[in-house]
Amino acid sequence: MQEQFARLPRSPFGPSEEELRANLAGEASADAALTLHDAELAEQGTDAGPEAPPRDLTAAAFFDVDNTLVQGASIVHFARGLAARKYFKTSDLVDVAWKQVKFRVTGKENSSDMASGREKALSFIAGRPTAELAMLGEEIYDEIIADKIWPGTRALAQMHLDAGQQVWLVTATPVELANVIAKRLGLTGALGTVAESVDGKFTGRLVGDILHGLGKAHAVRTLAIREGLNLKRCTAYSDSHNDVPMLSLVGTAVAINPDSDLREVAKNRGWEIRDFRTGRKAAKIGVPTALALGAAGGAVAAAVARHREK
Repeated sequence: MQEQFARLPRSPFGPSEEELRANLAGEASADAALTLHDAELAEQGTDAGPEAPPRDLTAAAFFDVDNTLVQGASIVHFARGLAARKYFKTSDLVDVAWKQVKFRVTGKENSSDMASGREKALSFIAGRPTAELAMLGEEIYDEIIADKIWPGTRALAQMHLDAGQQVWLVTATPVELANVIAKRLGLTGALGTVAESVDGKFTGRLVGDILHGLGKAHAVRTLAIREGLNLKRCTAYSDSHNDVPMLSLVGTAVAINPDSDLREVAKNRGWEIRDFRTGRKAAKIGVPTALALGAAGGAVAAAVARHREK
């Protein structure tokens, strides 16, 4: 992949290599997310049952995972479980653990930390079956991650589901593992980092780059186009200023447990702020403006459809 980018002609007025990688990562993530979602629908059947709310076809919610939905970094939680299963040496976790401490203390992601973590993670999974990672992810979610879900954020996600909207996770965590979290929580699916695979085994290379920053925004935009979503009716949630590109795409942006930079951006732009890390605002779980409008719009659409059927 690096060689392919190196051979591409560069225009001083065109996108940078970083932007090209982010776009490729976003498109690959949307492809993988919809493929996994369609496969699950095929297994389960598409009939949601009579108790399901009327579907709101043009609105959706997008949730960052680390420190927004899950306390801490989900990839580190998965790594702990993999180390316990001798997937790699426990000593290999020392560097990752230190980066996790910095993340928990500062609430910020570091690009150099993410780059080195990416290379180490890819070396671990090279040659491994993709199905194996997903299977282990199921076990590790139940053992470690299930108890680290923020109840307040989970309640917000459920509000969107109850309004008949799609709910997608958007994370730098590998898409196979992110999809495990989404499935366990009953969400629509997950946009995550795509590791290249051939014949069902990881090659040790990424498709584009980790899903981060501009990559997340491109993934959301790509999925919205393919699903026929109106981004002005969509809502996005994150804790990190790195996700401002994604938050800026939608009609309603909500800062959840925000780092200091995102808190400042949210105040300046009038975005809603929720903090579930203390008891100050944890009890205040209301319906964001776009969700309220979206639910109303969905109810109207459903009423019109029922009227036409009569």
